[in-house]
Formats: sequence, structure tokens, C-alpha cells
Amino acid sequence: MNDHPFINREKELAFLENAWNQDAPQMLIVWGKRRIGKTELIKQFIRGKPHIYFLGESTSGTEQIRRFSESLAAFFKDPLLEARGFAGWEEAFRYLAARKEKILLAIDEFPYLVESNRAIPSLFQKAWDEHLSKSPLYLILLGSSIAMMEQEVLSLRSPLFGRRTGQWRVDPLPFASAALFRRSRSFEDRFSHYAVAGGVPAYWLQFDGKAGFWENVQSRVLTKGRPLYEEVEFILREELREPRYYFALLQAIAQGKRKLAEIVNATGIPQPSANKYLGVLGDLKIVEREVPVTEKMPSKSRRGYYRITDEFFWFWFKYVFPYRAELELGNTSDVLGRIRGTWAEHLGGVYEIVAREMLWQARDRIFPFSAAGRWWNKKEEIDVVAVNPELNSILFGEAKWSKRPVGTDILERLKEKAAKVVWGTAGRNEFYALFSRAGFTEAVMKKAACGDLLLFTQGSLIEGEDCHRVAGQG
Repeated sequence: MNDHPFINREKELAFLENAWNQDAPQMLIVWGKRRIGKTELIKQFIRGKPHIYFLGESTSGTEQIRRFSESLAAFFKDPLLEARGFAGWEEAFRYLAARKEKILLAIDEFPYLVESNRAIPSLFQKAWDEHLSKSPLYLILLGSSIAMMEQEVLSLRSPLFGRRTGQWRVDPLPFASAALFRRSRSFEDRFSHYAVAGGVPAYWLQFDGKAGFWENVQSRVLTKGRPLYEEVEFILREELREPRYYFALLQAIAQGKRKLAEIVNATGIPQPSANKYLGVLGDLKIVEREVPVTEKMPSKSRRGYYRITDEFFWFWFKYVFPYRAELELGNTSDVLGRIRGTWAEHLGGVYEIVAREMLWQARDRIFPFSAAGRWWNKKEEIDVVAVNPELNSILFGEAKWSKRPVGTDILERLKEKAAKVVWGTAGRNEFYALFSRAGFTEAVMKKAACGDLLLFTQGSLIEGEDCHRVAGQG
């Protein structure tokens, strides 16, 4: 295991702390996919504050209220409550509202409460309107079931709609933060682990901190009985009613079928159904429909490609799911050999995504772009494009996962492709960025020192004298 279980949630903690410092009662919604680190975030936040932490479980409604009674009895040191408990949630809320001191109540895995009693959202809404909104209560409702949290808590039709005072979706960590789990290791080690675990802290903590990358893949992901071996199946069966269709779609995308027609042909799922299922996967933040970032009306674009946004799902459907029969028999070495054969190519795809992350982190060094993504047409593709229509400014970038330093040939080829991108008005401001695993030739470094070119090596921006100009400034 690792010595750094909690990394880089400063924005989330600041959001929670700011709400805590308000005089008014608070009802905050915190949600995000499983293993993303919500519980650890809340545990960090509630330290030193008068708090009750209650974890919902997959059990009966009667058992939930009994356990909730015990939690309140222990906090308030109330032997009478401990002996008899609450008859129902309404009584529990009246009890809480009668307290005059400021209390933090965090209810984790709120969807389990809803599953045990479908009236829970209405009960909470009534309690908030009649009692809790007049008390100094600081309430946080947390959930991992994205579908249920968005339907039962955040949607317009939810009884709780309009009651929340704030909400925060906890997203995966960017590479720069996730890599801190193995901060003493080489860039290639950290990046390779990221290509498997993505920005999900719980997955990083499954790796052996003393082991190398390939040893961790073999022993922690490909080995039957390990948590990561069946993690994807567990999540999909928890979230979805018909997981077999989603398995087929995800495997097709992981194997390179990215257009809707290709996915339909590969899976045999009719297009209307495939559209619906892909939409569900999009809501779960597992898949996204990508269009060229220069498109004026993305939702109506016919140039959409689908990609798996979760690195672990991408890895699992590409390298674990197709070989389950062999892995069930313990043939991890053979499967590992197959992964090694295409691993550099896979890392190249992940590096393109991380390049866009790096660009966002360096945004103040370029121009305040409003969107960043990829661009392509029938013949050409550009890994990174960032735009700001108001400034008529556009940046083009190329990401290379190569063992050789990037030379001027790559830059010139990027400029040729950029000239074919129809966007903006005449005289647009053009900027360029190169991202390289192995650095740059001296000729490229010289060009960066006297032009609108940014260079990123491995995971960070190369600083240089007078080599960064901001659009719109002299």
C-alpha cells in the first residue's frame, strides 16, 4: 500500500469549508463514481468538527433507522434514545432540529437509503422544509450511484430539488495529482500506472508500492481473486439493469470501433438501442461522444466518435475482458505478453488525453481558451486543439509517446495540418504546442525561444526565456 492515501482535493475541501463557515443551514450534495475518494474527502473535512457520520447500507428501512438512532444516541450521549430508538425518520429529524448547536451530519451512500424506502427523498424534503432549514444543521448527502443521485436527488422531478444549498461532483484526479501516489518512481512508471488506474485513488492503493509496473499488472489486475480483477463487472452490475449489452458496447469501443455505425456492426445491437445505452454510459461518465472541438453545434455533428473516458475501464475491456477464459485458468503470463506487444501504442493514446490536461494547467501561459479537444477530418487528425472564438485565437498541439526527441519535422507537419483547419476569421492568432515523452531536439528548443510555441516534456511545461506570449497582449 501507499503512504499517500489522500491527495489533492484542495478545491473540494475549500468548497465544503466555505459552506461550513456560512451562518445559514446547509444541504450539500456530493456525488461521484465508486472508488473516487468521496468518503476519504468527507473524513478529512469533518476532522475537528462536531459531526455524525452515517453510512447507508444495502439493508431494510427498519434496520437503517435503527442504526441511525444508534449514531445519534452515541453522539448526543442519550441513553434513552439508545434504549428505544426512533420510530421513523420524521421523529429523528425533529430530534435533530431541536438541537441548538451547529452539527455536521454526513450521510454516505444515500442511494442505499432510497433503495430501502422509496419515500426517503420526500421524507427528507418535508423534514428540511418544516424543521431542518430552521436549525443550524450542516447536512451532506453523498452517493456513488451516479444514476440514482442525479435522478432521486438532483433532477427537477426529485422532491429535494431546490432544497440543496450546493453540490459538487467529485471527479477523477488529473495525472499530475494521481502520479503523486508513486512520487518516488520514474515518469514512465507513474504514467504506466496511470494508464491503468486513471485518476481513481482506490485503484492506486491496490498497487504494491514496492513492485514495478508489470508485476503490479500481473498480480493486482490479471489475477483472479484480486479486487481489480472483477471491479468493472461489479460496478456495471450495480449501476445497470442489462449489463451484457453495455459489456458488448464497451468492448467494441476498447477494440477501436469508435463510430456509431462501427459499434453497431461489431455488437449487432440495433442503432436506436445502441444510442440509448451509449447515452447511459455517458451519464455514468464512462463513455463520451467526441466531436472536433471546432464544431459550432457539437450535439448535431455527424462526426462524433465514442471513447471510454475511464482509463481503468479502457484497460480492462481492452486487455482483461477478451482474455477472461485464459485468466480464469491462471495464464497471466501469456496475457501479459499480449499486453506488452501493444502497450506503447496504448500509452500514446493516453498521452494525448494527458496532453490536454497539461494544456489546461498551463492556460494562463497561452490565452484564455474556452474549449480544448481533438480535431479531425477524413484524412487528418490533430491531437490537441484549443480555441477562444472571442479572441479569434487557436492553438494546435501534437503529443508524441516516442523514445526519440521530437524534431522540427513534427512541428512543420503540425503546421501543415493546422492550415487545413477551417475555424475563426482571417488573421486568426495561431499558437502551437508539442508534448514529448523524450524531450526535443535543439532546433525545436530554439524555435520555442522566439515564437508562439510551448513545449511540454513528460508531464510538465518547459520554462524558457521570452518563449511564451499571451494572445491579446502586446
